[in-house]
Amino acid sequence: MPMIQQPANQIKLTNVSLVRYKKGKKRFELACYKNKLLEYRSGTETDLDNVLQIPTIFFNVSKGETAPNAELLKADEDDVEKSWKDKIIEEILKKGEIQVNANERKELLERMEREIVEEVAQRVVDPQTKRVYTPGMIKKGLDVLSKQGGHAPTQDSLGHKLGKLNLGDESGKGKKSDMPTWTGVVATKSVKQQALEAIRALIAWQPIPVMRARMRLRITCPTSIAKQASKTKLANSDNDADGEQGKGTIKDRILSFVEQVESQDVQGEEWEVVGFVEPGAFKALGEFCSAETKGRGRLEVLDMAVTHTDD
Repeated sequence: MPMIQQPANQIKLTNVSLVRYKKGKKRFELACYKNKLLEYRSGTETDLDNVLQIPTIFFNVSKGETAPNAELLKADEDDVEKSWKDKIIEEILKKGEIQVNANERKELLERMEREIVEEVAQRVVDPQTKRVYTPGMIKKGLDVLSKQGGHAPTQDSLGHKLGKLNLGDESGKGKKSDMPTWTGVVATKSVKQQALEAIRALIAWQPIPVMRARMRLRITCPTSIAKQASKTKLANSDNDADGEQGKGTIKDRILSFVEQVESQDVQGEEWEVVGFVEPGAFKALGEFCSAETKGRGRLEVLDMAVTHTDD
């Protein structure tokens, strides 16, 4: 019996999690490991080989129909670098919709919600006591917002009291408010992105009294070490939107953790910076300093919880 020849651009895969993304007139799909995809979106996984079941871009995974290079180039005509294919894969992974069944989707959203709530709880405090909230209290605050269509009851909201709401005309029609809102967890955005959106909404509407927290730190390091090139690879951070993290000197990398520099100086052979760092970044900063400065860098906590409002 003659061997049946399969089209060269067809690959059969089973037991996969799909990410689907439409760009232009074409729909692209990737076969991924779901847990690794979530870690990639949160920034804890950076190696594409660990995320993808196969490093191939498909038109249709279930049919094994792969996307020819010519079509990929059309989808990314402005990119002439050699890494154009990886850039398309990264865009699909970050922006695509995860294809799951009803039970899987419920489990996925519940897991993402837990991670979002934990992330928010690390970044906000009660403005009166400067104490962090429990994840349970953060969840209750977010539930108030989502049940009210993304915001707290208008008459009780901070935005209303400050006169920042654009409520339209007397008939209730007109331009909607530009205030941040929270309507619940979605699978198409990363945990980190949604946590930031949740924080902005909590601060804007105040379903519970809340302000962003910062630790005030003094960081010192020998100038000779601060000028050296950094070797440690870090997970993505809020300050790494342009993919520049992993480059620069040890001093540059330390400053990437500092959201607001209060003072910076060189005294003798020591470089010193005083500034504000989110509590959630404190551990990573400490580990980075310890590894890169060989124990010669020092972190001193000046204030555990300095509160700031968003601009």
